[in-house]
Amino acid sequence: MKIERIEAIPYSIPYARPLKFASGEVTSADHVLVRIYTDTGICGVADTPPRPYTYGETQDSIVSVVTKVFAPQLVGLDPLDRSKVQQLLRRTVNNPTAKGALDIALWDVIGISLGTPVHKLLGGFTDSMRVSHMLGFKPAADLLEEALRFRETYGINTFKLKTGRRPLSLDVEACHVLREGLGTDTEIYLDANRGWTANEAVEVLRRTEGLGLSMLEEPCDAGEALGRRRLVQNSSIPIVGDESVPTLGDVSRELLSGGSNAICIKTARSGFTEAQQILGLCEGLGVDVTMGNQIDTQVGSLATVTFGAAFEATSRRAGELSNYLDMTDDLLAEPLKIADGAIRVREVPGVGAAIDADKLRKYRQD
Repeated sequence: MKIERIEAIPYSIPYARPLKFASGEVTSADHVLVRIYTDTGICGVADTPPRPYTYGETQDSIVSVVTKVFAPQLVGLDPLDRSKVQQLLRRTVNNPTAKGALDIALWDVIGISLGTPVHKLLGGFTDSMRVSHMLGFKPAADLLEEALRFRETYGINTFKLKTGRRPLSLDVEACHVLREGLGTDTEIYLDANRGWTANEAVEVLRRTEGLGLSMLEEPCDAGEALGRRRLVQNSSIPIVGDESVPTLGDVSRELLSGGSNAICIKTARSGFTEAQQILGLCEGLGVDVTMGNQIDTQVGSLATVTFGAAFEATSRRAGELSNYLDMTDDLLAEPLKIADGAIRVREVPGVGAAIDADKLRKYRQD
């Protein structure tokens, strides 16, 4: 079996409402669908989310690097030669989500060729992941209303609150209102997307002490090294690295320097191969991990479920899997379903991300 050709298809699907957070705002999913074809007729699929304000990638840059740089190097290789593929991808710096999509699509090819679900090939720990829902920038009362609605409709009982606003009282109030309205059995954690300084994050933690918040993700820029180290040392809850740790080397640096003491894994930027390496490092050091979301489509969320359900450590916490509900449509032929607060893996060969051809024709931009 050899890789015959690789496609990178730009497409755009509007969000039902703009998604706002400290590092930016998005109004549509301007993503890239990556497909790897083999000479045996197998097609592996993955989704790529450009995040120029986080990784520097755009829709155009992803299409270009996949088709003009990576495809010429990978065509003709055996998809099972994953280490060789990784070595070739590493020759080009940056471009994490483009590389991640190629890796996921290769795993999809491998799973289909072996007639085995990829979650089984990775580890096969469980068959589903609990869902964490992201709450964006809204008045506190509206955030509580949304959380209660998602708990009632989908059975979700873990919520990630987007923070990083000024004045700090906006986010502090939201924490208090959510805890009072949701009760003590609901998990609530924060993600500031580098919106605060380290000292501001310390103040927020002081003013929310006793609320039972479980984690604080990217409170400030990791470049604020001394302040962030002091924050980690004095925080009673884990400080999670996300944007600061897109690669295995970044994870190692942040953990060993004291800049984070928990790690968010996102398959969209690491694929399955590097995500395994990151997970192994974290397990070896006794560091908690979470499965994050890159404002993923259903195709991307299915990849997260596939990886997260494969390992005990990644399935301990609820994964961020519900952002696709903010989209007006999707490319996945068989939509994902959240039932009793969880999403199940696909018990089919590969990842199971069959694409609706009519929808792809409708939304593609090339």
